[in-house]
Amino acid sequence: MSHDANQPGSVTTPAEQKASRETITSVRRWTEHLFTFRSTRPEGYRFTPGQYARLGLPEGDGMIWRAYSLTSDPAQQELEYYGIVVPGGAFTTQLKNMEAGAPIWIEKQSFGFMTADRFSDGETLWMLSTGTGIGPYLSILRDAAVWDQFRKLVLVHCVRHAAELSYEEEIRNLQAAPPTAAQHPGRLQLIQCTTRESGENATAGGRLQGRITTLIESGELERKAGLPLVPETARVMLCGNPEMIAETRRILHQRGMKPCRRATPGQFLTENYW
Repeated sequence: MSHDANQPGSVTTPAEQKASRETITSVRRWTEHLFTFRSTRPEGYRFTPGQYARLGLPEGDGMIWRAYSLTSDPAQQELEYYGIVVPGGAFTTQLKNMEAGAPIWIEKQSFGFMTADRFSDGETLWMLSTGTGIGPYLSILRDAAVWDQFRKLVLVHCVRHAAELSYEEEIRNLQAAPPTAAQHPGRLQLIQCTTRESGENATAGGRLQGRITTLIESGELERKAGLPLVPETARVMLCGNPEMIAETRRILHQRGMKPCRRATPGQFLTENYW
């Protein structure tokens, strides 16, 4: 997931003491607008699954910086990111045409607080995402810790069209072979939703049709998972479209759930870079 809005002050002078010049090692284009790319990893770079990196590209006499979710397993030698081409976006306009071997700058510090270890209890982890908001969950699921922490895992990926359901094969492989040595790892469900498909294609492969918020309010999402979305057992992460996050927060508050704070346990976490 990335942020490529034209923000004031987004172009700055490179600060070499804060960033490392790295190299793009591979690019995979899922659709005309969706892509995954990998880079070399700065020496000593550390992150917790769910965090994001700040990436830089030259623009004029300065640099332009954007936040990108890390989709990597923390043990990987390379760093991986999942993004979307934003029409007219200053960053992705450059990035979309890059190939392996191109330079990219990475700030040496990782960022973000949407990590599963912030939950102190709970049986089921719900990971709700729209579009490229699935990015941090890929990192979380590629790491062993979350499979040991929760008995049940529910990954919800909502997109406009079925062609945008990236990473499905890998997620299915994780369902079959979780990356943990635990005897009884958490059980993962993948629930896919589309909002602009019609006819049989809308529900092909067991997909749901409709927005996440609509599916929660109708009870359809819980029926599909066979699990209740309640404060006693559910812990929820939200990542993606700001409108989805704001509306889902409202729904969760109505159900008696509270956001996690630094000093106060809660039932949900959000991440939004838009």
